[in-house]
Amino acid sequence: MEPAALSLCLKDRARELGFSMLGIAPAEPAPHLAAYLRWIRAGMHGTMAYLARPDRVVRREDLNVILPGARSLVIAALDYYTLRLPDEIVADPSRGRISNYAWGADYHDVMLPRLEALVGFLAAEAGRPVAARAYVDTGAILERSHAARAGLGFIGKNTMLIHPRRGSFFFLGEIITDLELTCDDPALVPMPGCGTCTRCLTACPTGAFPEPYVLDARLCISYLTIEHKGFIPRRLRPLMGNWVYGCDVCQDICPWQRFARSTWEEAFQPFDYDRAAPPLSALLTLDEEAFAQRFGGTPIYRIRRPRLVRNACIAAGNSGLPELADCLIPLLEDESPLVRGHAGWALGRLGVGRGQLAARLAVETDATVRGEIAAALEMLSAA
Repeated sequence: MEPAALSLCLKDRARELGFSMLGIAPAEPAPHLAAYLRWIRAGMHGTMAYLARPDRVVRREDLNVILPGARSLVIAALDYYTLRLPDEIVADPSRGRISNYAWGADYHDVMLPRLEALVGFLAAEAGRPVAARAYVDTGAILERSHAARAGLGFIGKNTMLIHPRRGSFFFLGEIITDLELTCDDPALVPMPGCGTCTRCLTACPTGAFPEPYVLDARLCISYLTIEHKGFIPRRLRPLMGNWVYGCDVCQDICPWQRFARSTWEEAFQPFDYDRAAPPLSALLTLDEEAFAQRFGGTPIYRIRRPRLVRNACIAAGNSGLPELADCLIPLLEDESPLVRGHAGWALGRLGVGRGQLAARLAVETDATVRGEIAAALEMLSAA
């Protein structure tokens, strides 16, 4: 089959599998590669050291390192936007907020089998063995940059890939193949860009955008709640509000989001508000078994219980609800230093638990946790 005909058939098959969009780009260096390398050199990737590993940088520079003989890069998109939470739910300080993409099933589990099905389709239609590698958020590929090259959107000032007719609430997955396919011409789809709009830059709670099109991950709430494994800097905690997993502020505020399309994918439906904005009391009292039962099969499961409870402690501290002390005080005895330290901070910020903090300080052996509890006691003394 000729490349043009095969490419059209591939897009038809992608729609049958439920993908929202599919574009094809040449297996060449990503258009934004130089900007990415500058970002790495500036250290804005934070503790995500894997992004700066030489072997991964080489892969991003040349897709042939991943797949020798690579000729085409297929990029598939899948909408995940589900519903807009009522204002009273969003503003409820007793609830934590979870990024829209994590309300349902783990997107890796949903998308990868479909990408592999596309690989099988290509092999069957090509009539020869096909070399291909499929990735969902795991390959050393600058997927947003390649997706823009494939006509699936433009890179916004918030660094998200934005499509003018569907916003930015969609996942991306890729197939690198040695097949020659017909690449999409991005010039055929008008991409108006951001213009003079700076809503995302000014709305970011932590000021994570030092300039348009540049995100300092070290300040990003999504990075802090998901990728960062250690203690979150104290100066940033009050700015995180009630986000316990991810953050959607720079997407929600974007004018292009008015065109976001609700997904038909049942796996991404949250079923109820407690999945999207769970009560903090429920998160603070999770043990390992309850965490696995509640979040198994979702993106949240990969950060494990200590990090989620750490995030919930920060949200509790920011809630202004001293009654949450009943959930926080037992966490001073938690086996995870990460949890104990952030629980101590939350109690200090809420202005409660002086006696329990002092008692814990007397027996605490972890130096970082001791520092957190001492700082909490100072907050209480200054109140």
